[in-house]
Amino acid sequence: MSKKTDYLRQRVLKEWRGLPSEKKEDRGTSLSEVLTKVIRKLGLQERIKEEEIVTAWREVVGDFLATHSKPLQLAHGILYVQVLQPTIRYELDRVWKTEVLRKFQERFGKKTVRDMKFSF
Repeated sequence: MSKKTDYLRQRVLKEWRGLPSEKKEDRGTSLSEVLTKVIRKLGLQERIKEEEIVTAWREVVGDFLATHSKPLQLAHGILYVQVLQPTIRYELDRVWKTEVLRKFQERFGKKTVRDMKFSF
């Protein structure tokens, strides 16, 4: 028998007997997959979104409103924002809320930021 025939015979016998094949399967998992699972399991996904929203606040509302207000937390889809003055609260709540909310929903998704509440 030739070497090729002998090799094929051995391979067929191994497969027929159920022995492991010579080809090793890559059972490794990428780091991004592992981190995604860990973040989801620990409930950190919402915390990460909250940090992104706080960072984006100045960009979305502009310098003047960002100087006089600060997002405190994101809980259950509601963004809580602290304002310094009643007039700023009125401006944000009555004039700018729908537009700011729309921008955040476009950027982060409608389920992430469903509403905004302003307080002193």
